[in-house]
Amino acid sequence: MKKKKGSKTNNPFCTLVLALDYCLFNMILMRRIVSFFLLIFSWSLFAKPNIVVFLTDDQGWGDLSLNGNVDLSTPNIDSLAEDGASFDSFYVCPVCSPTRAEFLTGRYHPRSGVYSTSAGGERLDLDETTIADLFQAAGYRTGAFGKWHNGMQFPYHPNGRGFEEYYGFCSGHWGDYFSPPLERNGKLVQGKGFCIDDFTNEAMAFMEKSVKAQKPFFAYLPYNTPHSPMQVPDRFWNKFKDKELKLHHRDPHKEKRLHQLCALAMCENIDWNVGRLLAKLDKLKVTDDTIVLFFHDNGPNGSRWNGDMRGRKGSTDEGGVRSPLLVRWPKGIKPGTKVPQIAAAIDLLPTLADLCDIPAKTAKKLDGISLKPLLTGRQEGWSERILISHWKGRTSARNQRFRLDNKGKLYDIPEDPGQRIDVGRKHPKVNAELLAAVKKFDNEVASELGTDDRPFVIAHPGAKRTQIPARDATVHGGLKRSNKFPNCSFFTNWTKTEDKLTWEVEVGASGKYLVEMWYTCPKKDLGSVVQLSFTNKGSFVSVGNLVQQANDPPLRGMENDRSPRTESYVKAFKPMKLGVIELKKGKGMLTLQALKIPGSQALEFRLLMLTIVDN
Repeated sequence: MKKKKGSKTNNPFCTLVLALDYCLFNMILMRRIVSFFLLIFSWSLFAKPNIVVFLTDDQGWGDLSLNGNVDLSTPNIDSLAEDGASFDSFYVCPVCSPTRAEFLTGRYHPRSGVYSTSAGGERLDLDETTIADLFQAAGYRTGAFGKWHNGMQFPYHPNGRGFEEYYGFCSGHWGDYFSPPLERNGKLVQGKGFCIDDFTNEAMAFMEKSVKAQKPFFAYLPYNTPHSPMQVPDRFWNKFKDKELKLHHRDPHKEKRLHQLCALAMCENIDWNVGRLLAKLDKLKVTDDTIVLFFHDNGPNGSRWNGDMRGRKGSTDEGGVRSPLLVRWPKGIKPGTKVPQIAAAIDLLPTLADLCDIPAKTAKKLDGISLKPLLTGRQEGWSERILISHWKGRTSARNQRFRLDNKGKLYDIPEDPGQRIDVGRKHPKVNAELLAAVKKFDNEVASELGTDDRPFVIAHPGAKRTQIPARDATVHGGLKRSNKFPNCSFFTNWTKTEDKLTWEVEVGASGKYLVEMWYTCPKKDLGSVVQLSFTNKGSFVSVGNLVQQANDPPLRGMENDRSPRTESYVKAFKPMKLGVIELKKGKGMLTLQALKIPGSQALEFRLLMLTIVDN
């Protein structure tokens, strides 16, 4: 209705009501605005940063353009140093599984039961607290994507060590890097494409799901390259296959050209994948809130340029244990930070926990210390320390300036990185101090290993499936491994009924389990009867079946090799059901044997899988 010209628009009572209503509306609006900003402030104050950890396999200190290698380009990895911190003297172990153990626990690897790279010696003791345990307890989503190498059977499996998501393989090396058989949380699956690309894709999907769920994430990417077999996609290989290198190993006659070239190509593939993941962080808008860490697990796996340092993979000399350490965190680390102080893999658990304000409360005392003061520019009063490198009875000690090698010779590393001149007589006090540190480590740490009497755990209630690979078996009779390196091997030459494979195991829970066996067998050799038995305190149970379906695939892997390999080639093994076996909790002996062999051999064997049968 139109108002008359000159009429009053409001009476006093209505004006008062409207004014009160307006004030009330504004008070509610202001309260909501204040609440919103308080929520944002409290979230920013208490939110935990995300974590991404890259760990590469057999990549040397010199395999980055960051460190002066002009024969390759690693701009994405280099950017982590430009945008964050780089450590000049960071140390890992001489080989794979010990470094992984030290990262996971913050403790020297002999303390955690890790003394080998296969046959059970790579397993991390179950009473150790892992970095994933800590972050999972703090509310993080935790995932690992790649080569685990610290135990296969649950609870040694990643899913039993604090990682809710796992995709990759648990062995020390793998036989083919293109669409290989892998596992997802214990279930066997087929990989998609080149494995490093595949692992990165899975990690990025994990990160995206975490962000959507508004939960911080801990993503661990233990890559398996440039470990052999030397395989890499064409786009990377084509750049290097005819390349004339400018930099060479200190002993050029030891170089193997194809191995060298493929290693560099594999390192560029790693860099490409690092770049993809960093771009994903940008897309998810969590770059500023994410700590990205990059390091290697040991020295180079071949004779190639490594800054003139002595030693390579397997050595406790400088070249065998020196690794880059790059840490980027836009919210907490100043770009271009350079850290000259020595540090080691044992320091990473306490450091990441400290950066994220998570108590580093572990079941046992840590050997590592937090590097947060060095990363944040507050290193006043930082104490000198001695770091130990140990492998297979060889122990070396490093302080800020000197290295005492495993033969007791002292070297001034800044002046003599190639370890050519023994200066022990010139510096007797330092020599004695480092000798004492070595003796103490050997007596107090290395001695903790003792005898490994840990059986392989099977049928654990925490996992639906248990893998029992050929790698872990003890051989009886004429059976032969496909290769001297057991990690990805299978058994052949099964010609006699006396031949058998055994595993000392511990059944985690009584119950019924479906047994499947991954095998190959040509049509002409069909008809063998295979039996799996378990002996436990005098009791004996078994299950068996007739091999009726032929599976005779060719060896594969060589079609993707860029350089001759030392590891086993692989085959497309297929499963057959042996039946359901009822196991009782406790220790015993698992035995696989052929009761009848009508052909030239029973079969070739790769893997057993136990799956719990629901009641």
